[in-house]
Amino acid sequence: PNSPVTLTITTMKLALLTALAGSAAAFAPAPVSKASTSLNLNPEAALGENWDPMGFSKMHEIKGAFPSMFPHPQFLEEAEIKHGRMAMLAWTGVWAVSSGLHFPGAPEADDWTNALGVWAREDPGGFGIILAFIMIAEGEGVSHAGDNFRGLSKKVPGDMGFNWMGHGEATVDRYKAVEKRNGRAAMIAMASLFAMKAIPGSVPIMDLLGAN
Repeated sequence: PNSPVTLTITTMKLALLTALAGSAAAFAPAPVSKASTSLNLNPEAALGENWDPMGFSKMHEIKGAFPSMFPHPQFLEEAEIKHGRMAMLAWTGVWAVSSGLHFPGAPEADDWTNALGVWAREDPGGFGIILAFIMIAEGEGVSHAGDNFRGLSKKVPGDMGFNWMGHGEATVDRYKAVEKRNGRAAMIAMASLFAMKAIPGSVPIMDLLGAN
């Protein structure tokens, strides 16, 4: 049997599917008809406050700047949600393969940092399927990027029109807040993992937790 540190490539597929199923509500459409016009950095929407100490959401209002020189809050919020989702999927994948979860006969790699290349080389079919799904999902978001940057998009940031479970407004709002909070935590976690791999000892807590 594989040891707990043996990393498998097919498990990355399992992690992706698990995370997608578990966060389906994250893609639920927001129950409003107009796009967001302010960057809600505070995940608790009920507070009605935007925590933005660096003033990123105000850059587009700088007088004297070229038109559309700085991104509108629509673009910033969409980018945060998208990268948070990617980080959650990535963290789930690293955790899964590091725990030894795998399908029998799946290609294996010595370390999660080179697992993507091994998977693409040894299982191009499976790799292509996941890549196609990513291209479709990314294409939907990129198609609105220009309007988001200028604050002209009618699309609510993060809304992919996918609410197959039929959640109500209150549930959707709660999941949106949870998604932002967990996405931020996952981005910090993945940044820590990459820093740990690139500069050994740079993240002491990882050493204490026995990460590898």
